[in-house]
Amino acid sequence: MSRAALEQLQLLRLQQTVERVQQKVPCYQEKFARAQIKPGDIQSLDDLRRLPFTTKEDLRQNYPYGMFAVPMRDVVRIHSSSGTTGKPTVVGYTRNDIRMWTQMVARFMTAAGVDINDIVHITFGYGLFTGAFGLHYGGEEIGSSVIPISSGNTDKQIMIMQDYRSTALVCTPSYALTIADRMEQKGISPKSLALKYGLFGGEPWSDEMRREIEQRLGLLATDNYGLSEVMGPGIAGECQFQQGMHLFEDHFIPEIIDPDTEEVLPPGAVGELVLSSISKEAFPILRYRTRDITRLDYTPCACGRTHVRMMKTMGRSDDMLIIKGVNVFPTQIEEVLFQAEGCEPHYQLIVDREGSMDTLEIQVEVNECIFFDEMRKQREFVDQLQKKIMSVLGVGAKVKLVEPSSITRHEGKAQRVIDRRKR
Repeated sequence: MSRAALEQLQLLRLQQTVERVQQKVPCYQEKFARAQIKPGDIQSLDDLRRLPFTTKEDLRQNYPYGMFAVPMRDVVRIHSSSGTTGKPTVVGYTRNDIRMWTQMVARFMTAAGVDINDIVHITFGYGLFTGAFGLHYGGEEIGSSVIPISSGNTDKQIMIMQDYRSTALVCTPSYALTIADRMEQKGISPKSLALKYGLFGGEPWSDEMRREIEQRLGLLATDNYGLSEVMGPGIAGECQFQQGMHLFEDHFIPEIIDPDTEEVLPPGAVGELVLSSISKEAFPILRYRTRDITRLDYTPCACGRTHVRMMKTMGRSDDMLIIKGVNVFPTQIEEVLFQAEGCEPHYQLIVDREGSMDTLEIQVEVNECIFFDEMRKQREFVDQLQKKIMSVLGVGAKVKLVEPSSITRHEGKAQRVIDRRKR
């Protein structure tokens, strides 16, 4: 679809969505009244920035069903976030929402290479989390065979992949490395698997980590993006050219803002992603602040798809570490560590405060050759890492080498940061 035709469709759907939430959702009625905005004021896509933002706090204050735009009799599915930081955010779907969600997931799975001949191995946990169901229905929509193995028991995961000849692996990138570690421990070659594709999401990860996964599991690793609050997986996903995730603009309008000033930034700028859903029935959401830091690329993709591409998320604006006044994202450190020969793909950042001074310690697993090497060579290795991190981050860090397998493995999202300043 051409950009002009796409923007015409976006404007029509945006106007319909604004009208619907004004009529059906008290939260938006109040927001529009405070902003002195009426649905008829939205005459162009530029008018989108006149609408107020929606935040996770809005969703919590309207828990559980206050943001729904349809009666409960029309809601056929309910999902929610984990609620680890308070009340969960609850999302509803009509039958048509489920159909559109399925098709959007099928889009990015197809772009990544999955087709009717593939066997899709899903390690996400089934339940209120949207990830497993989204990929499950997307795979079935394509016509692939789906293995809903769910999370946990890495040895069984590997056995099933071997015996059932799984060709596409769905998990977090950190769990893909956990699988690779376990295979090496058991002496299992990646050539004994039939894997061709890895569809990874749920957490930020670097291109260095991508190369590590591809080399150790013998597959093509692609990124995909979703948010429970907006829909789940299927908002965006990479094609096989791996040059950013195609964001499905016929269903979502993306903006990039400065997270501090809330000003909309020009195309290509790095900032916080803001999303407006323009086709959802049960739970439409306008200008939702995702807190994810990224940038948008409007140049053509070699694959021929015309939707804007969203670059890998650098992290979250609310997870961004500020150390000695410098903004630090874990993925920046990850890039440095993965380039250093001898570092294992497992690390943890310990942030603390001594007096009034912030401190950063990077615990990184190294292979046995380095861990048991003579002290002089270890010190040289640490010095090189610390100098490289200083040049990349602009802030000093203490690097501590730890032995292989000493950092806790996670079957879902990895816990990369321990910030003791908050205690």
